[in-house]
Amino acid sequence: MAATVPAASVPRKSSGMLIWRLFFGIFGLLSAGVIWFSTARPITVLPRITLAPGFYFADQTGAKFTSEDLRGQIALYNFTYTHCTGSCAQTSPVMAQVQARLPQISSSVPLKLVTFSIDPTQDDAAALAAYADGLGADTAVWHFATGGEQQLKSVIGGGFSVFYKAQEDGSFKLDPAFFLVDGNGVIRAEYRTDAPDIEIIMRDYGLLAAEVDHSEGIYRFAYEAAHLFSCYPR
Repeated sequence: MAATVPAASVPRKSSGMLIWRLFFGIFGLLSAGVIWFSTARPITVLPRITLAPGFYFADQTGAKFTSEDLRGQIALYNFTYTHCTGSCAQTSPVMAQVQARLPQISSSVPLKLVTFSIDPTQDDAAALAAYADGLGADTAVWHFATGGEQQLKSVIGGGFSVFYKAQEDGSFKLDPAFFLVDGNGVIRAEYRTDAPDIEIIMRDYGLLAAEVDHSEGIYRFAYEAAHLFSCYPR
């Protein structure tokens, strides 16, 4: 007599096949989504490079100015000294150009400009205030600050990895650089030149502002996915 297959075995086999098909279907859709996201790059973000150094300095009014004062705001940093002339690459005119562009920007996240002087001996509050005035700086937006020599070395040389050294004639050898830092104190872009492209700086600021504006709800996961798949500007 032929063996009889239990009726219960058939549904069990069918259920197993259905589960595997469902698994491979979902896996295929996810794989296709990952490939599309990494190639189409529907969202572009700036990389999270590293934490910016904290600082506790004094500004052009003599008041304390710290990294915590910039919490929640995007900041663009440069480094100079007020008597930077001749062969010294003066970077503050670039900051003035960025300041001139700010009224054209509509964003819920303000951009602050921060200039650190590497010469605290000559650049006291009065010198920084005169320097700011000469640049036409709006000091509600653009801050000028300095600190003790060791503090400056720790923040600029150690934290931002910007080389500078005092020379015998009172000038400084200084590698020009700008840094864009987000509201969480993370460096998101660096421009190691004395003449960066203003359009690129403004583009990068716009990318950061858009990321902040879409940091809630489902958009947050999309932006985190963009970081995961390195959807960075080309």
